[in-house]
Amino acid sequence: MAFNFGAPSGTSGSAAATAAPTGGFGGFGTTSTTAGSAFSFSAPANTGTTGLFTQNKGFGFGTGFGTTTGTSTGLGTGLGTGLGFGGFNTQQQQQQSTLGGLFSQPTQAPAQSNQLINTASALSAPTLLGDERDAILAKWNQLQAFWGAGKGYFNNNIPPVEFTQENPFCRFKAVGYSCMPNNKDEDGLVVLVFIKKETDIRSQQQQLVESLHKVLGGNQTLTVNVEGIKTLPDDQTEVVIYVVERSPNGTSRRVPATTLYAHFEQVSIKTQLQQLGVTLSMTRTELSPAQIKQLLQNPPAGVDPIIWEQAKVDNPDSEKLIPVPMVGFRELLRRLKVQDQMTKQHQTRLDIISEDISELQKNQTTTMAKIAQYKRKLMDLSHRTLQVLIKQEIQRKSGYAIQADEEQLRVQLDTIQCELNAPTQFKGRLNELMSQIRMQNHFGAVKTEERYYIDADLLREIKQHLKQQQEGLSHLISIIKDDLEDIKLVEHGLNETIHIRGGVFS
Repeated sequence: MAFNFGAPSGTSGSAAATAAPTGGFGGFGTTSTTAGSAFSFSAPANTGTTGLFTQNKGFGFGTGFGTTTGTSTGLGTGLGTGLGFGGFNTQQQQQQSTLGGLFSQPTQAPAQSNQLINTASALSAPTLLGDERDAILAKWNQLQAFWGAGKGYFNNNIPPVEFTQENPFCRFKAVGYSCMPNNKDEDGLVVLVFIKKETDIRSQQQQLVESLHKVLGGNQTLTVNVEGIKTLPDDQTEVVIYVVERSPNGTSRRVPATTLYAHFEQVSIKTQLQQLGVTLSMTRTELSPAQIKQLLQNPPAGVDPIIWEQAKVDNPDSEKLIPVPMVGFRELLRRLKVQDQMTKQHQTRLDIISEDISELQKNQTTTMAKIAQYKRKLMDLSHRTLQVLIKQEIQRKSGYAIQADEEQLRVQLDTIQCELNAPTQFKGRLNELMSQIRMQNHFGAVKTEERYYIDADLLREIKQHLKQQQEGLSHLISIIKDDLEDIKLVEHGLNETIHIRGGVFS
């Protein structure tokens, strides 16, 4: 049938193409490697991995950066075992500029023309049935093209057109922005994505390093180091590594990222990495100006050039960000998960910073209190020391006549004392300040009368309430008076009864 509701066939990715590991890290410490030929970087295989800059699959931003596999040709000389990255200052590197076919656009003009003609026929004028049903089929083909899934039948003698999300008519497209890496190739940073949680990776980090060292051939001159570990959505973890090569003379250097990535992309090595749980490997190197220029000049497959140009204009920071196409809901969901994950990490970091700031504030308060206490203690000790020195000097000078320098000091002290006692000098000013302070204290002790202003409606309600309270008190007072009169009558009756009984008995 022509009305196929199946999933689009063009949704395969590099992560999905690899088989999931059976469990653990595929046996840490038991990975079988061939040390003699597995880790020779003298002639790395050119895998031709396509990435962001290819025409057909242009939407894997992370997998295409710097994935060049053409490397120097004399890297294996100088160590004798065939496992090294090359001697130090004993080789002449010739960096190839093929970039693994990333920028080589295949010339398929006739095939593309036929594809466009067939697509146009399927969307506008199919001749499959030869009646009015072809118009309905054309609308159905248009719907499939807009959705980016299905097959478009238009002629009995020509195969149907496969509609994927990369076709120009797919409506579920957008352009976002991603940060460009700023690491050099000499930094040697390579990213490995594991289908493992971050806690599992951290708990088995040493075993992971040992397994990767065995994958590299177990050469003792090579050391695997972990640069960073980061959580990814869907229980995945990103591990950034680099390899350090030590020479016999004691110097060391990092293995270039492209060289290490080319080794990981070999079929046998890639199989061993998959056994460890690796689903994706890529370099983390910055793009050259030529790569950035070619990327921006050539819109990805299925993206309207007008939209691409507008995305370049709307780039908030062209020095750090680069436009990236988002095709389909799956890509949008992936970016949403990554954004949520980064938001959680930022919030966690902010919480840690907030706790650190609170702890620092507590320490600062404690430190300030200790400083004030130590200042008071220092002042007290200074006074005590001065008193001891005075007594000691008096005892030492007892029995001696006053010397010239002491007489000079006495004159200076008398002069200072006279200046302090002068009415217009410091003593008069101090007395004036003391008088002002006493007056302010006296005025502050006298409380000024405070006046309040009440709203008219609120004042009316208060009056009504007080009136009701007054009426209640008046009613209560009248009841009490009546009760008192009744009590007096009762007392009067009791007194008369007592007098009558007394007269009878008498």
